[in-house]
Amino acid sequence: MIDYQALYNGLLDAKADAWVKLLPQQLAQAFDTTKHGDLAKWVSLLDAIPQLSTAHRLLDTPAMQMGLSYEVADNARLQLEQQLKALRPWRKGPYQLFGIDIDTEWRSDWKWDRLCNHIAPLRHRLVLDVGCGNGYHCWRMLGAGAKMVVGIDPMLLNVIQFQAVRKLYGGEVPVYVLPLAIEDVPYGLKAFDTVFSMGVLYHRRSPIDHLMELRDCLQPGGELVLETLVIDGGLGEILVPEGRYAKMRNVWFLPSCDTLMSWLKRCGFVNIRLIDVTVTTVEEQRSTEWMQFYSLRDFLDAQNPRLTCEGLPAPKRAIIIANSA
Repeated sequence: MIDYQALYNGLLDAKADAWVKLLPQQLAQAFDTTKHGDLAKWVSLLDAIPQLSTAHRLLDTPAMQMGLSYEVADNARLQLEQQLKALRPWRKGPYQLFGIDIDTEWRSDWKWDRLCNHIAPLRHRLVLDVGCGNGYHCWRMLGAGAKMVVGIDPMLLNVIQFQAVRKLYGGEVPVYVLPLAIEDVPYGLKAFDTVFSMGVLYHRRSPIDHLMELRDCLQPGGELVLETLVIDGGLGEILVPEGRYAKMRNVWFLPSCDTLMSWLKRCGFVNIRLIDVTVTTVEEQRSTEWMQFYSLRDFLDAQNPRLTCEGLPAPKRAIIIANSA
């Protein structure tokens, strides 16, 4: 497993002492193999992945690249591919690892392309990525010059996938994905220069509380990058699905863009600007060899792709950037 001392040191430098005091116990509890049925198996798979050596690391390309195919013998690469496939489903990516193309469910690079030219430069910034999945965007943030990137995601399989990629990267690198939720970050920490929350807000029963939690992770003047599902409409309009939304059970609030921006203002954010609204397509989110379950095509109305299978507006995502006061 990862040595977290450099993370603790970086957080101490950012005056996040309150979190450093809690983190060792939080991580020990999260990685307790007696409390998660599959964790011991995943850790065993992670341990079996070889520690390879490469100087080829590209973090600023669509498919994040680590290693070249000729650096690994054919039989060893085939074995590595099977080890990585044992960690399916891979949802965020893509990755290219020693010639192995991990074609993930999401083309997460498309989302990155929509926001990367609008955010404050990440060079020398301490970054928090909330709900980061397996850490694909964390690597892109590091590639954009971030001083340190901390991702949090409560899904242990996502964390193990990240650790597999990090192991293949080789050596110490200032990017971490922790098996934690935003509730595990001490309130009022005010330590991060940039906070990302992408694909999280609509899963929260209280979106206002989530925005306040994000605000209180930021230093004064720090930047929030928020991406979430939205609907068409004016100020005050919100969709609250009565049941499932695109077959998801845990979707609570889908605001209009104007409504979302008013929430941010009410929560004390300033300099609020909408930078992108994009309909999610079946080219951006789909089933693949690396994610073989149902995906977006199965969640839409077969006769009218502008609607979900429940008859609600099909997924449309907005990106909003704002600053803490």
